[in-house]
Amino acid sequence: MESKHHLDKLSAAGILVAFGIIYGDIGTSPLYVMQAIILNEKITEEIIYGSISCIFWTLTLQTTVKYVILILRADNRGEGGIFALYALVRKHAKWLTVPAIIGGSTLLADGIITPPISVASAVEGLQLIYPDIQTIPIVIGILTLIFIIQAFGTKAVGRAFGPIMVTWFVMLGVLGVYQIIEHPEILKAFNPKYGFDLLTNHPGGFWMLGAVFLCTTGAEALYTDLGHCGRENIRISWIFVKSCLVLNYFGQGAWLLSEVGNLLNSRKPFYEIMPEWWLLPGIIIATSAAIIASQALISGSFTLISEAIRLNFWPKVRLVYPSDQKGQLYVPSINWLLWLGCMAVVLYFKESANMEAAYGLAITMTMIMTTILFSYYLYLKRVNLWIVIGFMLLYLTIEGLFLGANLLKFAHGGWFTILIGVLVAGLMSVWLRAFYIKLRLTEYTKLEKYVPALHELSRDISIPKYSTHLVFMTNASRASEIETKVIYSIFQKRPKRADIYWFLHVDTTDDPYTMEYKVMADDDDDDNIIKINFRLGFRVEQRINLFFRKVVEDMVMNKEVDITSRYESLNRQNITGDFRFVVLERFLSFENDLPFVEQLVMKTYFFVKDFTTPEDKWFGLDSSSVKIEKVPLIIRPVENIKLKRVYS
Repeated sequence: MESKHHLDKLSAAGILVAFGIIYGDIGTSPLYVMQAIILNEKITEEIIYGSISCIFWTLTLQTTVKYVILILRADNRGEGGIFALYALVRKHAKWLTVPAIIGGSTLLADGIITPPISVASAVEGLQLIYPDIQTIPIVIGILTLIFIIQAFGTKAVGRAFGPIMVTWFVMLGVLGVYQIIEHPEILKAFNPKYGFDLLTNHPGGFWMLGAVFLCTTGAEALYTDLGHCGRENIRISWIFVKSCLVLNYFGQGAWLLSEVGNLLNSRKPFYEIMPEWWLLPGIIIATSAAIIASQALISGSFTLISEAIRLNFWPKVRLVYPSDQKGQLYVPSINWLLWLGCMAVVLYFKESANMEAAYGLAITMTMIMTTILFSYYLYLKRVNLWIVIGFMLLYLTIEGLFLGANLLKFAHGGWFTILIGVLVAGLMSVWLRAFYIKLRLTEYTKLEKYVPALHELSRDISIPKYSTHLVFMTNASRASEIETKVIYSIFQKRPKRADIYWFLHVDTTDDPYTMEYKVMADDDDDDNIIKINFRLGFRVEQRINLFFRKVVEDMVMNKEVDITSRYESLNRQNITGDFRFVVLERFLSFENDLPFVEQLVMKTYFFVKDFTTPEDKWFGLDSSSVKIEKVPLIIRPVENIKLKRVYS
């Protein structure tokens, strides 16, 4: 109820945050959309009215109706985004993993081209003032700076984002109104007939949809940042944002009416509608908006990866929380991979006009996958089946048309984002498949069978004490079970005598911010075998060292456990006993008889795992008190070995 109240709470501060966080991508689209639509076509009234009509109705149907009105309803305890939506429905159908992986990977892939196209489109305005200026070094410099500052967090800078974006949208609206006054006949483009005629009658008109689609590419961000801004703040702020966007697009159309019969060449309608005296300030504001758009997208990619890790879609890479602000996250590996991708885009495509030809193909796939997941969500909510079918057919048709039109971009650079998307989806699939293979083949045993043996080992002074408190990370979710590998480590690998044995397990919940734990102690008076199950949401940082310390403090306060040292001299001084963590790291044993596909999956899994964050660092354990033990993942051992003994 609290999260619902937060979502539906309307405030001036919340609206300002929404301006600064979620509208960067969709808000900077006027920089390049009209140029992408007209390209090398001769400017005609049919193209002008038709394209403006298509833009208006795309923003209305795709962004306003689908995302702002409908999909924002599907919140997961206040959180949004394709993985949050997947977490709401995944328990009901396994096949939903497919659209979740495709949607997440294409969203991440298309994000590589968004910062370059936004920044390049803004910076290229300088060529109107300085025709010979080289914009590529400037674009590379700005993008590199954006990626460098990620490590320091953007809390202070973030406060300025809202006012800058408000200034940007006001500028869009004012520039548009100025041109509409000159050519009010452009308002006829509200009629959808002009858009329909362009798509059906103009030669090659259908393929223009690929460029029209660019006006709504940031719609997914509205949903992804639901938790940061709140549903009502997004809905109210979108009224203003859409009004300014529509005014600017109509203003660009109005200017184009004065250019009928001419070619656009390399001119940008966005900058052409600016008074000459406003060019430099306009370029500065546009570049600032493009930087904010890039920052928001990079932050969104970090959030996407952190969710993917907790949903077993992605390797456990290092996560950094640079400030105490909720949602502030930095993923170094993804940051620099995105930077490399952006540099490749800038150096390969060179100009924003070339990037436009490649942009939008992958994000169409994300929107189609969101439609499928949301349709299933509506079905689970017992919405009338005909309404569910109607919604799904309508939007799969619309987005299918956009996908078909965008396929033309494949040969012009769209292959780049599709290739990245395929690689990311491949890694996600391998990681999830490996997780289930390990889950299926990990052996568990009843903990109660070993309780007497653990008590005896704890009292056996003939064995050197390993630690006062010995803590194992375990995958066994049931309170009564423990992995056989843990038992093997305690009794056979090297007998590990301790006064208290702790077994910690972490369950990742579909609720994003769950932070709960349950303690299970054995019934013996000694209480020296304790199992703790943490239930943490898929957006909660897994700082197990900190959480475990809190649990121990609570148990000591409740007199459930005595953690003072058992050494007599230290006990008299009331000194806390030492804690030692044991983390078991598995490796693929040669002694296995896996099917070829599963063996390939596991070999890929362990190869990638060598480059990722170790288990102890992922769980936030104090490295000075952690023992890493390598244990073989003996999967389906080879049987029927025909070995013959000979006698001399």
